[in-house]
Amino acid sequence: MKRSIHNLLVVLAFAGVLLVGASTVISQRRAPAEAKPIIFAVLNDGQLLEPIALVANGKLSEPVNGSDENSLIQKFNAEYYGPKASYRLIFGGANAGTVAVNSSDAGVECGPNLARVTTSSTKAELKGKLMALATNAPQGKGTFGVRRRPTWPERNEVDALVRAEFAKNNVEVKKLDYHNLTALDVNGDKKAELVGSFWAENDPKSRTLLFFIAERGNDGKLAIAHSDLRNIKEDEVMNGEISSLDEGVYHELLLDVFDYDRDGTAEIFTYVQAFEGAGFNAYKRIGDKWSKVYEFSNYHCGF
Repeated sequence: MKRSIHNLLVVLAFAGVLLVGASTVISQRRAPAEAKPIIFAVLNDGQLLEPIALVANGKLSEPVNGSDENSLIQKFNAEYYGPKASYRLIFGGANAGTVAVNSSDAGVECGPNLARVTTSSTKAELKGKLMALATNAPQGKGTFGVRRRPTWPERNEVDALVRAEFAKNNVEVKKLDYHNLTALDVNGDKKAELVGSFWAENDPKSRTLLFFIAERGNDGKLAIAHSDLRNIKEDEVMNGEISSLDEGVYHELLLDVFDYDRDGTAEIFTYVQAFEGAGFNAYKRIGDKWSKVYEFSNYHCGF
């Protein structure tokens, strides 16, 4: 009798070990995979997160689009906007706080792959056209953290460069204005790169938009290293109102910089607001030039 009880206890103990082991294996199988590295735009005064690009092996690729099948959007939202999801805020190319996800809804008509967030930072007060990036990708290898307003001498230099750029393209400048002009340091050399979004009002029914990246040469002079100039007439604006451009629509605006390929020089990320979605670009310094190496258009909804 005692031997039978002993054998029974041994069997039960062994069964318990098997159950614990099986439970561990099941829980391991069910554990969610770590989210792939990604870069987001932080918009709407730090309250909105919009995907820009996935990062792998120093390259950018498109994330899920708002126009994709809903099942893909649901999977993306579950992976990146789940409970307690948060990302590092990137401002001036460096960590500057956190972006915590509050909610997302793959079933909404407009912006199903966006998330509502709370941004916390002691370094950046995001508002209006002052935007930033958020990421879970590894930090770059360079020395970053510079993002400031240009000095008055820098402003004067830029004003002369911008007017010369318009003149070179035979654009008459009756009125000159800008949305954004920011000084950065993309590689820690203590020489500021300046990124700007200007426009000229040629007449009441058209605007000429200019996005540029300027930097100092070995001679110490500031020069435009990359520019994109576009003339837009009122009948080309989706809502038929040219004044929408004066508020920022169709302009290419700075988000921030981030060294996603970890080569010591940060890439410049930009944002273009449109009526049915948003466009995103990334610029990389290749040699002595800045080249667009990535672009992505995220659909929100019909206008």
